Amino acid sequence: MKTSAVIITVLGFGLTAFGSMASTITPAQEKFFETHIRPALVQYCYDCHSVETGKNRGGLLLDTQDGMLQGGDSGNVLSGDHFSQSLFWKAINWTDLEMPPKEKMPAETIQRFKEWLSMGAPDPRRREKLVVESKVDIEAGRQHWAYQAPMAPTGATIDSLVNASLAEAGLTPSGKADPATLLRRLYIDLVGIPPTPEEVVHFEKAWSMDAEAAIESKVDDLLRRPQFGERWGRHWLDVARYAESTGKDVNVTYPHAWRYRDYVIDSFNADKPYDEFIREQVAGDLLKVKSDKEWQENLIATGFLTMGTKGLNETNPRQFKMEVVDEQIDTLSQAVLGLTVSCARCHDHKYDPIPTTDYYALAGILTSTRTLFGTVPSAQNKRAANLIELPIADPVQALKGYSEQEIAQMRQQIDQVQQNMRTMRNDPSVSANMLAGMRRRVLELQTKLATLDGTGVPATMAMAVQDDPQPADIQVLLRGDVEKPAQEVKRGFLQVLPGGGPAKIREGESGRRELAEWLTSEENPLTARVMVNRIWLHLFGQGLVGSPNNWGKTGQAPSHPELLDLLAVRFMEGGWSIKSMVRSMVLSDAYQRSSAIDLANYEKDPDNRLLWRMSPRPMDAEVLRDSILAMGGGLELRRPYGSQVSEFGDMRVGRGFGSENLKTDVRYRSVYLPVLRGDVPEALSLFDFADPNLSKPEREMTNVPSQALYLMNDVVILNESLAMARALMKKHSSTEAQVREAFLRAFGREPSEADMAAAVAFFRDYRPVRQEVTRVAASQQQGSRFQGGQGRNRPQGGSPRQGMAGGRQGMRQGRGGMAGMQGIGGPIREQTPVPPAPTLPVMTAQEQTLAMFCQALIASAEFRILN
Repeated sequence: MKTSAVIITVLGFGLTAFGSMASTITPAQEKFFETHIRPALVQYCYDCHSVETGKNRGGLLLDTQDGMLQGGDSGNVLSGDHFSQSLFWKAINWTDLEMPPKEKMPAETIQRFKEWLSMGAPDPRRREKLVVESKVDIEAGRQHWAYQAPMAPTGATIDSLVNASLAEAGLTPSGKADPATLLRRLYIDLVGIPPTPEEVVHFEKAWSMDAEAAIESKVDDLLRRPQFGERWGRHWLDVARYAESTGKDVNVTYPHAWRYRDYVIDSFNADKPYDEFIREQVAGDLLKVKSDKEWQENLIATGFLTMGTKGLNETNPRQFKMEVVDEQIDTLSQAVLGLTVSCARCHDHKYDPIPTTDYYALAGILTSTRTLFGTVPSAQNKRAANLIELPIADPVQALKGYSEQEIAQMRQQIDQVQQNMRTMRNDPSVSANMLAGMRRRVLELQTKLATLDGTGVPATMAMAVQDDPQPADIQVLLRGDVEKPAQEVKRGFLQVLPGGGPAKIREGESGRRELAEWLTSEENPLTARVMVNRIWLHLFGQGLVGSPNNWGKTGQAPSHPELLDLLAVRFMEGGWSIKSMVRSMVLSDAYQRSSAIDLANYEKDPDNRLLWRMSPRPMDAEVLRDSILAMGGGLELRRPYGSQVSEFGDMRVGRGFGSENLKTDVRYRSVYLPVLRGDVPEALSLFDFADPNLSKPEREMTNVPSQALYLMNDVVILNESLAMARALMKKHSSTEAQVREAFLRAFGREPSEADMAAAVAFFRDYRPVRQEVTRVAASQQQGSRFQGGQGRNRPQGGSPRQGMAGGRQGMRQGRGGMAGMQGIGGPIREQTPVPPAPTLPVMTAQEQTLAMFCQALIASAEFRILN
């Protein structure tokens, strides 16, 4: 099994160097340093490399011995078997590096540095010895309920505990939901798409014969479908802050992020035990495997640690490293433990029993880990990193190979540019920007060549982590300042939890393997609880603990503590099976209740915390889009290869590249749409898509005019309404049959008598509009973000849409939606090519009327709300 990486840059933290580097120096050495060395450093180096000036060019500080040993972008400046090999010596002699950059030091000064380096670089400058003391009472902190081991009540069930709480509060539970409502609920919750009319009819028939057997059979069927992993994998991707770009100041794409996305989906479909799922994401590269296939899967799994935001313009490599580690700790602790551990970075946690020393005990594990997230270096991207080559080649990559001639041309370009740089270096007419551009071109070509195998095929790469060759404990940083290190702490875990404190780490390893084992230990009181609470949240609309990422003192207490413990214990006893846990919840009476309101219950428990009914909730953005595509019969259920972002490769978002460059006509499921930080497709962002910059345990729930306007006016909504109308017309000749099936597709139920009366009135009163123009100009259409592109295209001209979200009232008014297509058109302006947006085809009067009716269903509250 092989691994390799494209080396782009090194973040140096090593402290080994030539000579003795003795902790004590002789009086003569100190005098020599103070007479000759310190003045030279002050004169030639401190302006750009000292704490006092606030500058650390290249991440390097030269005002203390520690700073020289820590080094900057290129590592320890004093390392080497002989002083002549050190970066410092090469720099002051203008060999490779040229420091100071404007004028070389005098020969006499360089000779003094040679004498000093020959002594072993004795240096009396020491940073102030700091000690950070913790005042956290760990023992008292352990009394918090969340840190107690879960205890399952003997003989209890979900329903016995829920019903006991209802009885104690004097609440009467609602009855069972009707079969159509329950079926739609199951489909949306488990696979994220609505049932077909045929499935509704079949289920209701089975229900009439044996309701319990019909439900169990349908649940088992849905759990086996590949769409289950797409629906539930997306829940985890929210928590894991999945995205395909770095975000922050220099927003650069992650072309290989999609491999982690697919790993998550496949894991949920395979019902991978949750404890194994976590271990692979934290330490998959360190786990024992039986095949290259397992090894590859484990490597991709560690992409979890790489997926966060990155401040690529950070000049200080130590600061960048600690920012990456802080983001990893923040996400990992919230996702798995439900704790905000990163709050202890600068001081003891203000509310929870987490001292800052515990934070740095965890941080030491991650600073001993290389985060291989990729990206190509540039003037703005100072923190490009490696990727890892996977052991099994991707057959699709073979289609992107380079010929021997193309490879030779790239090498010739590198040689030519480097030769030009040497010739032009001392030419005063050549600007620094020009030279920087030439260096960038060389780096781009070298990076591309480095990713090719012997046959010219791009290597199969992934974002992943690996242990640093020199893992080590780290020092606490006073107030989180990388230039103010205090005492060293042993790598380990949170003391407040069982097995916490310093860890017994395998020789030469980072400690991630031990961290993964500690996180998933059945002695850990949080991991199982946190996950079953997430499952409950996605099925019931709110968690038993209402703050799913915060189980500390400022978090919410559980509404049903005994039920929470019961679920956690059974989760572990059942092999950490997510599908089994989902199954047990959806088969409960609590899940199958009607959403009907009871005023007496509402007065006592308006938030439904005690579960006397099923709380209605809006569809997630992905479910909404997928359901609309499914209603017209155009949803593509096959998984696409890779991602649209991977097709473009390394790009900077916002500089001529963004969602507007991506295809708008894709019909695959929304979980596969590109997720660029700061540039999420409108069809997702408008409907409360999770912020990919943070770990998001649950979606926001908003109801704002822009959502209704989108459903009433977007070109693609109009097209999907027409697709549904044509499908209905092809299948049924009578308007009544078309209306009945339209209700089954949209709402999962037959229309009531009132519904049919409103529909009859609509078809009687609606007047189709003559289409003057049948094509929407490209300049207006870049637009529809519904299927993955971006822009704000709206059909121009015509009357405003009226009453589209108003249910039956909207049908009666009958002059919105498609009526707005009159007068569409306008000149096509020259502009940067973008993928073609959907267009409006010519329609007959009958098609237009039925399409308008279908659009009214899509824009209705009943369609968007899951009861």
